Amino acid sequence: MTSKQAMSSNKQERLLCYNGQVLVFQLSKGNFADKEPTKTPILHVRRMVFDRGTKVFVQKSTGFFTIKEENSHLKIMCCNCVSDFRTGINLPYIVIQNNKKNNVFEYFLLILHSTNKFEMRLSFKLGYEMKDGLRVLNGPLILWKHVKTFFFISSQTGKVASVSGNLSSIQWAGEIENLGMVLLGLKECCLSEEECTQEPSKSDYAVWNTKFCVYSLESQEVLSDTYIIPPAYSSVVTCVHICATEIINHQLRISLIALTRRNQLISFQNGTPKSVCQLPFGDPCAVQLMDSGGGNLFFVVSFMSNNACAVWKENFQVAAKWEKLSLVLIDDFIGSGTEQVLLLFKDSLNSDCLASFKITDLGKINCSICFSSFRELRQHLFLKEKIISKSYKALINLVQGKDDNTSSAEEECLVPLWGEEENSVHISDEKLSDNFQDSEQLVEKIWYRVMDDTLVVGVKTTSSLKLSLNDVTLSLLMDQAHDSRFRLLKCQNRVIKLSTNPFPAPYLKPDEIGLEAKRVKLTPDSKKEESFVCEHPSKKECVQIITAVTSLSPLLAFSKFCCTVLLHIMERESGNCPKDRYVVCGRVFLSLEDLSTGKYLLTFPKKKPIEHMEDLFALLAAFHKSCFQIMSPGYALNSMKVWLLEHMKCEIIKEFPEVYFCERPGSFYGTLFTWKQRTPFEGILIIYSRNQTVMFQCLHNLIRILPINCFLKNLKSGSENFLIDNMAFTLEKELVTLSSLSSAIAKHESNFMQRCEVSKGKSSVVVAALSDRRENIHPYRKELQREKKKMLQMNLKVSGALYREITLKVAEVQLKSDFAAQKLSNL
Repeated sequence: MTSKQAMSSNKQERLLCYNGQVLVFQLSKGNFADKEPTKTPILHVRRMVFDRGTKVFVQKSTGFFTIKEENSHLKIMCCNCVSDFRTGINLPYIVIQNNKKNNVFEYFLLILHSTNKFEMRLSFKLGYEMKDGLRVLNGPLILWKHVKTFFFISSQTGKVASVSGNLSSIQWAGEIENLGMVLLGLKECCLSEEECTQEPSKSDYAVWNTKFCVYSLESQEVLSDTYIIPPAYSSVVTCVHICATEIINHQLRISLIALTRRNQLISFQNGTPKSVCQLPFGDPCAVQLMDSGGGNLFFVVSFMSNNACAVWKENFQVAAKWEKLSLVLIDDFIGSGTEQVLLLFKDSLNSDCLASFKITDLGKINCSICFSSFRELRQHLFLKEKIISKSYKALINLVQGKDDNTSSAEEECLVPLWGEEENSVHISDEKLSDNFQDSEQLVEKIWYRVMDDTLVVGVKTTSSLKLSLNDVTLSLLMDQAHDSRFRLLKCQNRVIKLSTNPFPAPYLKPDEIGLEAKRVKLTPDSKKEESFVCEHPSKKECVQIITAVTSLSPLLAFSKFCCTVLLHIMERESGNCPKDRYVVCGRVFLSLEDLSTGKYLLTFPKKKPIEHMEDLFALLAAFHKSCFQIMSPGYALNSMKVWLLEHMKCEIIKEFPEVYFCERPGSFYGTLFTWKQRTPFEGILIIYSRNQTVMFQCLHNLIRILPINCFLKNLKSGSENFLIDNMAFTLEKELVTLSSLSSAIAKHESNFMQRCEVSKGKSSVVVAALSDRRENIHPYRKELQREKKKMLQMNLKVSGALYREITLKVAEVQLKSDFAAQKLSNL
């Protein structure tokens, strides 16, 4: 990615971007920390990188170079990135001028390597000062102008040579494929005798006496002077950027953009102007190309007035403009794979980081920050961490029955946890004792395992406790021994429920697919309704585990650490606000000695892959979970178990028959599967894999044995449960609406409706309590069918207006339930 330079307000300081980093060069006498400068000049460099977490530029590394020139006047001339002919690698460079006595000027070109070591690639002396047209090209090669002649010196030759092309100015210099190093500029032309007899005006002379040409430094000859820029633009073009070149019939054709003194950006193709954009500011001086990805290309134009703007390449319209800038850089600063523009505002350089800046790709990426606000944000985060730590400390002391020594001043800073209302009333100790329960009542066992770079902590709850992921939080609070504070670890929770009984295959009958699964005929003697009710399997015994997975790397900084495991349960009760319960499950102790000896480390022995069920739960918690619906309209899915047992070499976990453990060697080993076949032609496959690569390998292997015209659908976690809850609720609403037909039960309608509304909040808990959530619909279906038969047997007489109102209401509710049933049947 090309690098661009810019100069800060301090002339002895230059900034440059290179491979997503910002390099800060500063020429000083002595070290930054030295108060008294020394006589030996030192060139310092700082590499700054963008921290995506804190959204600021921070210092990554530093380097320096001692210039052994005492009592000299040094000045930074320019810096950029060029290719070194020895390796072909782009490296940052910097050119320094030393003003010696007797009008002798010495110049140094230093290259910066990745180790922050400087290498002097060029050193030469001149009897004059370089002032105009200084450029550094690949090689490196230095090009400059003195009086009316252009000179250059290469690191390959080390000698100063002149350009013999009679160029009056150079608008662009660089490498073109198959042509080498070339210059694009204006060349004076000799007029013919007839033209010389006339006396042209000054403007005509300036136009027709010069033309743009392409000059080769290697062959010292003009390559082309046509199909570049028309002569009429020769007096107004100030800067050129070449976009593409090609040779057609031995003639060089060029596509380029140019800045003009009339504040325009013009696109030329083979010498013909194609597009013009009027720029929003005056005196444009430089243009850069930015590729923000997705085919979005922008020309970023800088102006002498410290302003900048971006122009769409597609339509040549101004996309954005900025004012009061100190520099404009283009690179991939955030590591997204595409380019962004970095806008540094005036007085933005700080000793530690770049302060006032903005990063944008003129699309989704837009990051800006001011250093003062960053300092305030850091103080706010520190205060927030302190408040949370003290809140947890007070909570743990309260649960464990210890005296809370929190001062009144600290109590004012404490905040309620888990979404409690701020203006809560005082609760007596008796009430608190009900919320903070003993772990022996709810928790059977606590365990923890180390797997790769993660720590998995699990809590086995009693069978009487029915939970879903929305109702429970398992937190890890790390004890800070040196300051008696608690640090909340970032965790990912998962609720795991496994059945200890053999998993049945409750195939649904074909006529239950689609909307017929809900709708029945409204005839009193209908017997078809019995065929829609499946036999309920016996109640299953389930094991319920709540897990918390956190990164182990930050914890290894401590030789040993201790975490308190806190379980927060939110229970919903009818007509009341959710009730919170907190349980201190126990403590987790882990040390580097434990890790080095392999204690708590999850491994797979060859004889028996799963020795302890905690190892299985750790895999289910830490592995990547993917859920797929497999449907085969024409053939039965009898090959699924064959694939699991024979192709994937799976072993059925004896304690939990629904789980398959893959023993196939290689990357597949240790992968877990569950297969739930709903009908002969449809089922749900869940894959627990180390990463997504293994998951795709499993799917690739599975596709080979599946029947023809079989297709897979990726199911998002929780979508099926939501649809089941929604259908149960719509059926209940439909039942209430039908009940309004009977005047005898009209007085109970309001109470029934209230219970329906309350069930909206309870549905997730009620349905989650069942091992198979689909079975919860059957009671509603039976009651609905009975109510319909009862209504049709009654001799009810109503007015026409009331009948139309009730009919419309019933139709609306049935439409909603039909829609919910259709969504669920499409899973």
